[in-house]
Amino acid sequence: MSTATRPATATHEASAMEGAVHVEHHPAPVRHPIWRPAILFTILTTVVLGLAYPLFITGIAQLVFPHQANGSLILKNGQVIGSELIGQSFTADKYFHPRPSAAGNGYDATASGGTNLAQSNAKLAARIRADIDKLQQANGGKPVPIDMVTTSASGLDPDITPDNAEYQASRVASARGISEDAVRKLVATHTKGRDLAVFGEPRVNVLELNLALDELSPAQPAK
Repeated sequence: MSTATRPATATHEASAMEGAVHVEHHPAPVRHPIWRPAILFTILTTVVLGLAYPLFITGIAQLVFPHQANGSLILKNGQVIGSELIGQSFTADKYFHPRPSAAGNGYDATASGGTNLAQSNAKLAARIRADIDKLQQANGGKPVPIDMVTTSASGLDPDITPDNAEYQASRVASARGISEDAVRKLVATHTKGRDLAVFGEPRVNVLELNLALDELSPAQPAK
């Protein structure tokens, strides 16, 4: 081999050695285990969000407003007879009647819902017209409050409007043999205003009003 080619060969060998050394010392990729943090995070979120948070909120509710937190239940003689939040059917003349209901056969808590009939539906219009005619015939042609002939979206509305209750006062007083004034005073006593004076509309809880009627003395003369 000539002297002239030796430097080039040496340079090539040196470059090859540097490349080999560089490859041999390249750091291997670091692999982080994912199972352990995933399992720990799952346990942590389950304990905090699935146990601690619900128990904390439940405790606050029981402390601050236990009646509402337990379903706003209504008791009579120590027995639960209903809830302030779920309407019940009353048909006797001596009781105030709730709104019409499309929930099952009427106020069925297992079949909550409306008719889903549009305002233009002929069947709905005919039913409302028939109800209005019947009520006006029994009440001297007086205008009928709209909630007396329309259903709520849930079919379980526990309240009626004060106008609705006033409309029924004469019938209830006559059926019970008490004065109409006494019945109207009872309606006024059980009329609730807007929540926080802003939200909702004035309303009367039918179940509570009928329970108050049962407690009212029938000794007053009818007018």
